[in-house]
Amino acid sequence: MTFYHPTTQFSTKGKVLIVPVVSVANVAQLAADLLITSLSLYRVGIFDPTNLVPVVGAREDDLPGVTTPLELFGRDDVNVAVIQQRSPALKFSKQDFVDSLLEFIRTSGTSAVLIIGGVDMSNRTDRQMLTPTCQIVPPGTPDLTSGPLAALKALPIPVYSSPVSQFLHNDAERTAIPFIPGGGLSRRILSSLSSTWQIPTVCLLQYVMEGDNRADAQLMAAVVSKALQIEVPNWKQPSSWGHGLFGTPHDQTLYG
Repeated sequence: MTFYHPTTQFSTKGKVLIVPVVSVANVAQLAADLLITSLSLYRVGIFDPTNLVPVVGAREDDLPGVTTPLELFGRDDVNVAVIQQRSPALKFSKQDFVDSLLEFIRTSGTSAVLIIGGVDMSNRTDRQMLTPTCQIVPPGTPDLTSGPLAALKALPIPVYSSPVSQFLHNDAERTAIPFIPGGGLSRRILSSLSSTWQIPTVCLLQYVMEGDNRADAQLMAAVVSKALQIEVPNWKQPSSWGHGLFGTPHDQTLYG
């Protein structure tokens, strides 16, 4: 079955692909929303949702059609493309989903991949409280000193290390990628990269906790723009954020 279905003519060749992982506080999805809206990206394709929790809804700004669990956004004159994932992978389909996603990336012609996700703020060491953002460079990824991700080297973003033991059961779980509390499929995606992976890849993680995470998303989107040297003159929130993003306000008459 075909995993990717283009809805308009668009090429990802040479572009940096931003991949948000469903994780704690959905900070990556919110950051992707900000990037899509602020860069005026439009939907260029949808992905097979077989391995994801079913979801459907209205599109942003009353555009025709429906929103699906996994979509691709881009624009010909912008050097990034953004995947937006709106529901998690089904429990027994996680690896199938990861395999399909990585195969799409491998054959897409993208120049680099930036994976973004959240990590549980309550699981931090004292040293990790000094910065909200950290990074993981998977072993074997091509050198980052030149190319679209080179600016990351100049940013004060420390390498992520797990605050808890990652070998809880047996040696089969040992991996070069540290355990990421609340990180969703971030670790699985990075651990599934083959030894022949040729696309520069980095994972940016942000310490967050559940709540009103709009400010966290703004910070993550800003870090992504600096890492990719994208000019965003005016950050814009999607119009849908104004319609109960974190629930509708309580009726104040309840409190007298």
